[in-house]
Amino acid sequence: MSNSPSADQLAPSPGITLSDDQRLAWLRLVRSENVGPQTFRDLINHFGTAATALEALPDLAAKGRSGKKIQIATISDTERELAELDQLGGKIICVGERDYPTALRAIEAAPPVLSVIGNTEILSKSVVAFVGSRNASLSGIKLTRQLASQTGQADYVIASGLARGIDAAAHEASLQTGTIAVFAGGVDHIYPHQNTHLAHDIVANGGALVSEMPLKWQPRAQDFPRRNRIVAGLSLGLVVVEAARRSGSLISARLANEMGRLVFAVPGSPLDPRSEGANHLIKQGAQLITSAQDITNAIAPLTQQNSQATYSLNEDESVRPLPSAPPDESDRQRLLSALGPTPTDVDELIRFAKIEPAKMQLLLLELSLGGQLERHPGNRVSLLL
Repeated sequence: MSNSPSADQLAPSPGITLSDDQRLAWLRLVRSENVGPQTFRDLINHFGTAATALEALPDLAAKGRSGKKIQIATISDTERELAELDQLGGKIICVGERDYPTALRAIEAAPPVLSVIGNTEILSKSVVAFVGSRNASLSGIKLTRQLASQTGQADYVIASGLARGIDAAAHEASLQTGTIAVFAGGVDHIYPHQNTHLAHDIVANGGALVSEMPLKWQPRAQDFPRRNRIVAGLSLGLVVVEAARRSGSLISARLANEMGRLVFAVPGSPLDPRSEGANHLIKQGAQLITSAQDITNAIAPLTQQNSQATYSLNEDESVRPLPSAPPDESDRQRLLSALGPTPTDVDELIRFAKIEPAKMQLLLLELSLGGQLERHPGNRVSLLL
C-alpha cells in the first residue's frame, strides 16, 4: 500500500540552535492569524527570518484581503505561553533543531513549532504508531497491548493520540519502553479527561506529550486530522487495530501512506463493523500483521538508512530571490482569475497566469494571510469562496 520512507527522511538532524529572540519570533509568527505550517515555511524561506516576516505580515495581509488588519501574536502573549509551558516542565522545539523528530521534519506540512512536556530525547528514536477504535473490543485491547509491548521491547517508541480504546491500550503497554502522546488541543489540555492519569504516567516514565497547538487550546473536530498527521509523521510505520470504514484511524492510515510510511493492519471478523476499516486497508495493500515480529521485520531495514534530511529550515540560509518588481494589481487579478475551489498545482498557475515564480510566492502569501487561500498536499492551492 505504501512505499517506505526514503533514506534522506530518516537521517539524524545536525541541529540548529535558535537564540531566545529567534525562538520568541518563531512562536509569534506561528501563533499569528492565518499562518499555517506551509505559509510559515514560505515566509521564512522568502524573508529569511521570522522577525523580518513578522514585519511584513501587515502589508501582505492587507493586500490579500482588501485592507483588513491581521491579528499578530503579541510579544507579551508569546512570552506568557513560554513561561506557562516552562512551569509545566515543558519547552518548545522548532523544526530543524536537534530535538525535533527526524521523521516528522521530512513531511510536507511539518509543524514549525512543537510544544513538548516530558523527555525530548525520546523524539529522536524510531517510532511505530498505533491507531484504532475508541469503542474497542476486549480482544482488540488485548492484542494492541501485546503488539505495542513487544514492539516497544524491540527498541521502538510507540506513538498514539491518547484517545480511549486502542490508543490508550498502546500507551499503557509501552510506558516502560517509551511512548509519545500527540494532542489535538494544547499540550496542557488532556483529552479525554479520563486519560489524565495516563498522561501523567507517560511523563513520569520518560515519555512525552506533544502538540502543535497553543496552550489552553480546546480541540475542535478539524484539529484531530491535524493531530493524526503528526502521529503518522512521527512514525516509520502505522498499525491499525479495529477501525470502522469511516473513522479517524483510516484518515491516519491515508496520511501515513501519502507520507510514504509503512501501513499495517490487523485483520478482524467480517461480522464486526469495528474491523471493516482494517480489513479494507488490507485489501488495498496494507501489510497484514498478526505479531509484533511482522512489524519489526518490515521496519528494521528503515532504521539502518542514513543520509541528509530533505527538510531543514534554517534562518537566513534559504532566502528566495526577490522578484524583479513587486507584484501589481494586474498580477493579482490574473492569479485570482486562474484560481478556483479546485486544488491547482502552483507550477501550473505560474505557467498559465504568466507570473514569475518569486512574484507568485508573494501573491500566494498575500492570499493565504488574507484568509482567501487553502493549501493542499503536493504544492497545490485553491481559493476559499
